[in-house]
Amino acid sequence: MIRVVVVDDEALIRSGLALILRAAGDIDVVAAVSGADAVREIGLTRPDVVLLDIRMPDVDGLTVLAQLRAMADPPIIAMLTTFDSDEYVGTALRSGAAGFLLKDTDPEQLAHSVRALAAGAVVLSAKAARPILSSHAGRAGRASAANELNVLTDRERDVLLLVAQGLSNADIGGRLFLSASTVKDHVSAILSKLGMESRVQAALLAQRAGLVTGQLSGQRGEP
Repeated sequence: MIRVVVVDDEALIRSGLALILRAAGDIDVVAAVSGADAVREIGLTRPDVVLLDIRMPDVDGLTVLAQLRAMADPPIIAMLTTFDSDEYVGTALRSGAAGFLLKDTDPEQLAHSVRALAAGAVVLSAKAARPILSSHAGRAGRASAANELNVLTDRERDVLLLVAQGLSNADIGGRLFLSASTVKDHVSAILSKLGMESRVQAALLAQRAGLVTGQLSGQRGEP
């Protein structure tokens, strides 16, 4: 079972998301709480995945994210937002969130996204990703991002391309005829060379550099 905590300031949203996820069968929502209770409850329940509202009146979602990321063994965290152009999303991704989802995500897709997160995945709502990628668009931005990728070997660029397309380490290994552990080593090297902390940051950089056309597929990834 995948252990999940849902954090949202609205009780109706919390209960609705919990109901949808529990219906999946392989997901156990161990707590559904407001921002004020989030850090304490997550410390007690030790979930695999946290779905965290990015805008809450009692405690800001970015503050909770920072507190969770400071834990010795932090859970995987995806931000929840109502807006497809939330300016806080970019900050959350730079701060270590594994992705973000719109609250009106299709129920089946929501469960799929939680499974992907539990596997160490990057999950980006394609609809919400568009404004973030557009905000970094432009020839100067693309040239700068492409220049940053010059530190990577050809094999690392191959791996990054598949990371940005949403594949897991196992799937990347299957495509490139590598073991998952070797792919993980490549991803670690990519993050180190690019000076990044998370896979989602590298994926967004690949998008800005024009390494991948279109939007992120919205699914997979692992550190």
